[in-house]
Amino acid sequence: MANAHKLYKEEKLAIFIDGANLYNAAKTLGFDIDYRKLLEFFADRARLIRAFYYTAIVEDQDYSPLRPLVDWLDYNGYTLVTKPTKEFTDAMGRRKVKGNMDVELTVDVMEMGEHVDHIVLFSGDGDFRRLVEAVQKKGVRVTVVSSIKTQPPMVADELRRQADIFVDLGDLAPHIARAHQPGRAPRENQREAPPREPAPAMAPGDDERG
Repeated sequence: MANAHKLYKEEKLAIFIDGANLYNAAKTLGFDIDYRKLLEFFADRARLIRAFYYTAIVEDQDYSPLRPLVDWLDYNGYTLVTKPTKEFTDAMGRRKVKGNMDVELTVDVMEMGEHVDHIVLFSGDGDFRRLVEAVQKKGVRVTVVSSIKTQPPMVADELRRQADIFVDLGDLAPHIARAHQPGRAPRENQREAPPREPAPAMAPGDDERG
């Protein structure tokens, strides 16, 4: 990671992960996230105070494919922030799913900004530019993790410009990617390994704003 030297051991650090956004970026780059490795990577380089993970879950299904991941993260050092998705029909009669987590993430960043020195935001959403600016005014450094290696880039240009540090997710892959091992792992190892992240409840573009 080219910018690893910009994380300092004495810094109090908080991580904020836009789950659907990170999933789409990693998928486009061709790898799966190992959330244990991700947590260890930052905990080894700073005083990690908290790691938040945000995702919307379809609750009217008998089984949500996100549930194993959400449960694992909740027991392994992450603070989970979830809410049920909402279905509606637009003016054209098309079924849409709404599950935006921007407000929850924004509130938590502003609150944690009082207690940390550095925030790492895993998202490329340009709507967060103003949030980044607001916490910077409190004296907090902000690193944005997304990607410009995809076509089109996954990060909004205005968000990338506002961040103190931009880290391409592709450059982090050697440190946080899931190892692809042939064959089936022993049962006891499967219990310890983070579940593979499933596709988000909403396809890109279905996340209605407002």
